[in-house]
Amino acid sequence: MRLLIDECLNPKLALIAYEAGYEAYHIAHVGKASWVDRDVMLYASAGDFVLVTNNASDFRRLYGQQPLHAGLIIIVPNVHRSIQQLLFRAAIAQLASTGEPINRVLEIDIDGDDVTFNSYDLPHRSI
Repeated sequence: MRLLIDECLNPKLALIAYEAGYEAYHIAHVGKASWVDRDVMLYASAGDFVLVTNNASDFRRLYGQQPLHAGLIIIVPNVHRSIQQLLFRAAIAQLASTGEPINRVLEIDIDGDDVTFNSYDLPHRSI
């Protein structure tokens, strides 16, 4: 699995993913830090990257319009970098047990001392 960390998040998340055995890049390290969200999504899609962001509303909308994507990880709260790292480690552990999030979103949040997950299809499947 390949991960692309959005510019709004701590660049150290790429190192955490790498240490867990994943190929990972921070958007600033690939020279795309000034790109608009749509271009970031297109770059992630072209490179088969799972995008990691905390810009939930924009990327939910963009990924919801894509028929196929590698996945989206959303760190929900806007928190200090050390808490981002804690939440991201939990997300990596969750992915290790659930597998690649193709056409799925994994949202990670914190409620007091508890890390919570919400996982759902995007685009939403018709029944």
